[in-house]
Amino acid sequence: MPQKIAIVVWSKTGNTKLMANRIKKGVEDSGFEVDIFKAYNFNSEKVKNYDKIALGCPAMGSETLEDTEFLPMYENIKTYLKDKKVFFFGSYGWGDGKWMRDWEEDAIKNGVKLFRKSIIAKEKPSDEILNICYQAGKDLANA
Repeated sequence: MPQKIAIVVWSKTGNTKLMANRIKKGVEDSGFEVDIFKAYNFNSEKVKNYDKIALGCPAMGSETLEDTEFLPMYENIKTYLKDKKVFFFGSYGWGDGKWMRDWEEDAIKNGVKLFRKSIIAKEKPSDEILNICYQAGKDLANA
């Protein structure tokens, strides 16, 4: 039976959503179906239905995850991610990517095994970053 794939995203400016759409295209071009969810529509009950999950959130404030929708969702699901193939992506406008390093550290500390390197984009993702997102979608489909 094909494994189910989810992309869960929160995007304020649309940059992280662009990344999510390219990941989705990579999955679909590999012959797999994928469901995209806004963060507020995903929870621990839904995570149980997916084998592979890409989570996308931009850096907010002083390089933190968005804290009204995305962070509560992530806190709700992270204990259910231990046996899933998971990776992170997102964009930032300032700083140096600390929010992603902190997020990865939290995931690892909670037993989540990230199956590939996270993808970050400064501001609007470049064509190079979008190509990396596309390949990440293919990697997710074939993992």
